[in-house]
Amino acid sequence: MNFRNLRILAALAIAAVASTASAQNLRSVSAHSSMHSDLIASQRNVSDQIRTEETAKFMESFFEEEEPEIDIYTEGWNSQLVNPFAGMDVPDNVRIDVSEYAMPVPGYLTSPYGYRPRFRRMHKGVDLKLCIGDTVRAAFDGKVRLTRFERKGYGYYVIVRHNNGLETVYGHLSRFLVKPNDVVKAGQPIALGGNTGRSTGPHLHFETRYMGYAINPMAIFDFANQTTHTDYYTFNKKTYTKARDYSPSSNVRYAEEWSKSKTNSYSSTGSKKTHKVKKGESLGKIASKYGTTVSALCKLNGISTKSKIQPGKVLRVK
Repeated sequence: MNFRNLRILAALAIAAVASTASAQNLRSVSAHSSMHSDLIASQRNVSDQIRTEETAKFMESFFEEEEPEIDIYTEGWNSQLVNPFAGMDVPDNVRIDVSEYAMPVPGYLTSPYGYRPRFRRMHKGVDLKLCIGDTVRAAFDGKVRLTRFERKGYGYYVIVRHNNGLETVYGHLSRFLVKPNDVVKAGQPIALGGNTGRSTGPHLHFETRYMGYAINPMAIFDFANQTTHTDYYTFNKKTYTKARDYSPSSNVRYAEEWSKSKTNSYSSTGSKKTHKVKKGESLGKIASKYGTTVSALCKLNGISTKSKIQPGKVLRVK
């Protein structure tokens, strides 16, 4: 056997050893187990993913992105009158009492607070569903500071300064029920809902402000459950844009209930309408849901504002 043939045999022997080592590595029990564990760990729960996607699609039917309103505190005409807090020192932390409240409207959320990529700007409030002519109520006790019209932005809007230090803004209204310097109570009608200004459909643009800072209303209000999250809200310059315990699925359920109740209320014009009290509901929450007042509910049902209502009790709301 010549030297060339010896070199060929040696090369074949080396290749066989390498192939055997490689095959042994692939057949290793520990390596196979490790690979199997990694594969299982990286897999997604397909059923959860499907539910998430279905929920997202359903939410899109409610969450409309309206035209961008002009920020009246910084961009609107005559802004010096609109924002009296310019140049003032704002404390880093403030504890604000929000226990005496009323929901501005009982409608569900159609557009949340936050950055809108489509318009490359912040939406500094939330949009709440309503029908033209629906009653809009003061969120807290306070005094009306401004009632104005902004054709390219909020349309007819009201700004109320509250005793707890907050200011609230109500935009796209159709009619004012108050005027500047009027003293208002939480739940008092201040305007009628509309579709004025830069709006693509009837809704209320609602803002909560502290010394000009646009707080995320979802940090204070739980719109799906028609209440505040807690009796006190702590304003913080680092966290005021964040929501608190916001659940899109809860809003979807509330949107469905609201839509059904609206349909029923319009179809039952001229007849009695009742409500079965659920656990945790108060007279204020029920009154807000049906666009009425606590006093009216008490009068209809022969009870006082201090009466305790038990779950299961049926109340007349109309």
